[in-house]
Amino acid sequence: MDNANFLLKAMGICKDFPGVKALNNVEFELKPGEIHCLMGENGAGKSTLIKVLTGVDRLDAGAIFLDGKAIAPNSPHHAQQLGISTVYQEVNLCANLSVAENIFIGREPLRFGSIDWQEMNRRSQELLAKLSLAIDVTQPLERYSVAIQQMVAIARALDISAKVLILDEPTSSLDAQEVEKLFGLMRKLKKQGLGIIFVTHFIEQVYAISDKITILRNGELVGSYETVNLPRVQLIAKMIGKAFDGFESSCKTLKLDILQEKRNNFLRVRGLGHKGSIHPFDLEIGKGEVLGLVGLLGSGRTEVARTIFGIDKADSGEIAIEGQTVTIQSPADAIQYGLAYCSENRKTEGIIENLSVRENIVLALQAKVGWMKYIPKRRQEEISKKYIELLNIKTAGPEQLIKNLSGGNQQKVILARWLLTEPKLLILDEPTRGIDVGAKVEIQKLILSLAETGMSVVFISSELDESVRCSSRMAVLRDRVKIAEISGEEMEEKYIMQTIAGV
Repeated sequence: MDNANFLLKAMGICKDFPGVKALNNVEFELKPGEIHCLMGENGAGKSTLIKVLTGVDRLDAGAIFLDGKAIAPNSPHHAQQLGISTVYQEVNLCANLSVAENIFIGREPLRFGSIDWQEMNRRSQELLAKLSLAIDVTQPLERYSVAIQQMVAIARALDISAKVLILDEPTSSLDAQEVEKLFGLMRKLKKQGLGIIFVTHFIEQVYAISDKITILRNGELVGSYETVNLPRVQLIAKMIGKAFDGFESSCKTLKLDILQEKRNNFLRVRGLGHKGSIHPFDLEIGKGEVLGLVGLLGSGRTEVARTIFGIDKADSGEIAIEGQTVTIQSPADAIQYGLAYCSENRKTEGIIENLSVRENIVLALQAKVGWMKYIPKRRQEEISKKYIELLNIKTAGPEQLIKNLSGGNQQKVILARWLLTEPKLLILDEPTRGIDVGAKVEIQKLILSLAETGMSVVFISSELDESVRCSSRMAVLRDRVKIAEISGEEMEEKYIMQTIAGV
């Protein structure tokens, strides 16, 4: 079909970063009056494609057409001038300024050389009225909910003559009523001929609002499909790279007698939840058990872990450890009760890159014993050398800066940090992401050997075969709700995918 028949068309898009091919010959097409979902797991290339379309990153090869004309956005501001506006997950507005100021910032109407406040407020009210939103535009933006802030961001995008509106995870902080209000606005804009690119990890929302779905995986185009013609199970299969029909698990479950035994509970959770993050859930974890948390990215896996560990303070429910009800209001509380947590983002929440391997290893133990009880350097060296050898960490020595280690070895240092605290429950969020196959196998073996010693493990992985191989039982999440538990013969990839899809 000719480029002129599409509102936006990207052809042969390639983008490389040092050592990474982020996009490889990707195609994307958007029609006027279409809501088009961009889907893919973490690292699929969604964010990079959006950055290329909006001028944040320059493409290395390919072409972009808007209304049939070739364009080359060189900055977000340039993209806006061309007619491509983006509303991000984190609202990029000034909370301390008024609603009207946020809408017209940098474009304020002037009268005799000064801002015409009356005109700006009037035009802001008219603009929001078109979106069926009636609020006091003179009030600071921070006084309004995240949902209304999203609406204000959209109003600003539309007032600069947007032809294409990109909504990047706009519903991640919204409740059900706020989501429906946003969807109502999207449908209204669709009728007006606006093209909308919608990025989300919520499967239910994809099928509630979209006309078409484009799926990326590992920087490449999997395909574009009419939403009504793509069953949910097939969507999930295409996203994670597994053929649905007749496939078998690529790896068999590793059988360990210790994981098959009936175990006493170490941790029991009842109705634990954090508003805007994870719906109340029940969970039990036995001693020496590996409990896998499975679901698509954005399903609530990480939010469950963060709430248990006290990073996100629970506002409902209770936690019992070894039969005793406890209060966990912070990670420091969790550590004292024998919990440990390895974040999925080792770069920003795991390693401290300008510290040595030794300093990174002893951090959690130092926090546990208290900062007033300094661990002598000689003792730190003994500890770090022990764990370097135990976990086969490839490093020049304890004093090497951790930022100079490979991803897999950085992950082992983080594991060493928490193992040093002798935890009773180890929470691992994507511990093998971004590391080579050999390091993955080593970490998987370590997880199972820890369970064999009686340590409880919560294991989160985007790779289903890995979850099946390492878990003795699974909890399935979708759209931030725990929807099922799976064990025994049900723990095979096809059944898990069907459960995630709600089949």
